[in-house]
Parts: sequence; C-alpha cells; structure tokens
Amino acid sequence: MPSEAEDEIPLEITVDTDLDFDRLLLAGTGNGSARLTPDGTRLATGSIASLGGRAVVARIVVRGSPGRPVSVDLPKRVELRGIKGGWLIVDSVISDLPSDPTLDSSGTLEFRIGGELILQGDADGEYRGEVPVSVDYL
Repeated sequence: MPSEAEDEIPLEITVDTDLDFDRLLLAGTGNGSARLTPDGTRLATGSIASLGGRAVVARIVVRGSPGRPVSVDLPKRVELRGIKGGWLIVDSVISDLPSDPTLDSSGTLEFRIGGELILQGDADGEYRGEVPVSVDYL
C-alpha cells in the first residue's frame, strides 16, 4: 500500500494577479503611506493624496493534494527598486489567508495580498519588486 508521501501531489504556486499600487498622486513632498488591503480597500495618508484607480491586490493560487494543511510564508516587508535608482518600501505585506490554511477538496487554496507602501521624501518614478511566497505541506 503506498504511503501518503508517495500519493502527495507536488505543490504549485501561481500568481494570477500581481500586486500593483498603480499611480500615487502626491500632494507635496514629505512622508506618506498608501495602504491596499486584500479586499481592495485603498487608504492614502500624509503626502500621498490618492492611489490610482487601477490599483489591484495580488491573487495567489496554490494547488496540491486535496485536504492537506499547508504553511504559507510571506515576507514582512519588500523593497521596490526604481528604474532611476531610488527605492521604496512596502512596509507590511497583508493577506487574507486563514489562520490554518488548508487545500480544499479540489486541492486548491486561493488568497490575496495587499500591503502598505511607505513614502519618505521625493520618490518620483517607476518602481518594481518581488513578493516572495513559499508554501509547504505541514
């Protein structure tokens, strides 16, 4: 009789939608933050007047063995590098993961990721970065 490990389907992680703060409208220089929650709620404070209308949360899909509990590791913060050499920080990564993530009966777990972007000083430009996500069976 095969063991559970032999029947285990390898985990597959797919990023269906990338996290995108779109454009930030600056009301002046100085500190500010832009928060994008997993449900799509936007909040701007300080020198950031608003987030662009096309800001979207990341949507992650994990596939594997049905009914199996998994651990999901997300970073606490992420650096974004500017094409002109500057950088910004996503100071906190926020997800809608349940406290005990488990693959459903079809072997799927979907969740969304948002975050809070911190702006300090003049940060005009275009920025990119990666949010590393790792998933393992428990």
